[in-house]
Amino acid sequence: MRAWILYSALRLGLFAVLFGILYVLTVSAFPTIAWAIAGVGGAVLALCVSYIFLKPLRDRVALELVNARASTGTVAKVKVGSDEDAEDSARGEQ
Repeated sequence: MRAWILYSALRLGLFAVLFGILYVLTVSAFPTIAWAIAGVGGAVLALCVSYIFLKPLRDRVALELVNARASTGTVAKVKVGSDEDAEDSARGEQ
């Protein structure tokens, strides 16, 4: 299975679980805006939890993207330090 499918499914599932829990907890206190509180709270908590606990999977997704771009030849070839050289030459330094 591709890493991005698993990563996306885990993040969506995590959001759904947290949304449900927060909705049940807030619907009695704030019946009109419970969905908004649960949505924002679920999104923030899911982001924090996935950032902490899904790092290896996120790294695999990033590597797959880099490898996919490298195989198609769309990765820009940039010389390391080329922007510093351009700035130095514009200021007259060498």
